[in-house]
Amino acid sequence: MKKETKDTIIVEIGEKLKEYSHFYLVNIEGLNAEKTSELRRKCFKNDIKLLLVKNTLLQKALEKSKTDYSELYTALKGNTAIMFCNTANAPAKLLKEYKKEEIPALKAAYAEEMTFVGADQLDALAAIKSKNEVIAEIVALLQSPVKNVVSALQSGQNTIHGVLKTLGERPE
Repeated sequence: MKKETKDTIIVEIGEKLKEYSHFYLVNIEGLNAEKTSELRRKCFKNDIKLLLVKNTLLQKALEKSKTDYSELYTALKGNTAIMFCNTANAPAKLLKEYKKEEIPALKAAYAEEMTFVGADQLDALAAIKSKNEVIAEIVALLQSPVKNVVSALQSGQNTIHGVLKTLGERPE
């Protein structure tokens, strides 16, 4: 590969690192063409950008970045694919579908400004809540007391109404 081509790839990887807030390093060694195409389709459906790269070019792109990714360098062995995404847990949920087959397997990840190294971190990554999930939980928690007050007022209204109706229908 020519030096100009390598430099272009390093720049492209650097741009992806800036564009996406999370990325996973995945071992795809042993996937045939059919399985790779299936993985790409699933990634596309989940808004994940899958990119196959050479480890040396990826390491150079990581080194040029402003963020310190040195903990991830140990995972740069064998065939590596990068899964770029803006939802921290999306690739982890996708990889859990393949857990029985063991390919593709998680090597390392950078999610929520933290590094996760090793396939054993998959469950922790899948448990990370996305921004929308956290917002939904907060809204539900805020609505809960209001719903309780409204239902208490409504049940009290029905109770008072029932008592008054009974008293009104009672013979004197």
